[in-house]
Amino acid sequence: MDTTNALTRKQLAIAPIGAAAARGDLPQLSAALEEGLDAGLSISDAKEILVQMYAYAGFPRSLNALGELMKVLQARKQRGLHDAAGRDPAPLPTGQALRALGTANQTRLSGAPVTGPLFEFAPTIDEYLKTHLFGDIFGRDNLDWQSRELATVGALSAMEGVDLQLQAHIRISMNVGLTTAQLRAAAGAMAQRGQADAARRALVALDRTPAPSR
Repeated sequence: MDTTNALTRKQLAIAPIGAAAARGDLPQLSAALEEGLDAGLSISDAKEILVQMYAYAGFPRSLNALGELMKVLQARKQRGLHDAAGRDPAPLPTGQALRALGTANQTRLSGAPVTGPLFEFAPTIDEYLKTHLFGDIFGRDNLDWQSRELATVGALSAMEGVDLQLQAHIRISMNVGLTTAQLRAAAGAMAQRGQADAARRALVALDRTPAPSR
């Protein structure tokens, strides 16, 4: 086995958390969070993953998921388990500096500037993506981009009708250094945790997404 190309236990726990949160399956999420915390996710890591989910699955699912995390942490504390707190993100810029940061992050993650007729038709969504998603969220440095993409791929794999967005984030995952084998391992982790539909969508998207040229 080529261990240099393997995801860590902590990384393998992330996609199932994202998938369960996006589906709103709280019992499955509870189990996935337990596994992730056991594997070394900090409290900050887990919170950050679930906060990010609102950008993909909406506030209700994100809020419910964070409530479930609170229950999991309380139960673990009662069992004598003390999870690492993790760290807070560094302060972010504001105003035009935040938009510039978000635009730069979006370009780095996507591999090229993101433009097109949709963003000309609805410039507000382009502003939200650059300033908020890639600035406010992806600009937070307490969770690395590979972890954010594993969570996002998990969430989008759990949802129907977002195939193009899933393929886009498969490409972004590769742009931040995740390999095809690692993404297949993330799909396998979802399958092993009872998320067969999410695993299947992830594998289909992976087969349709060519690896970027280096």
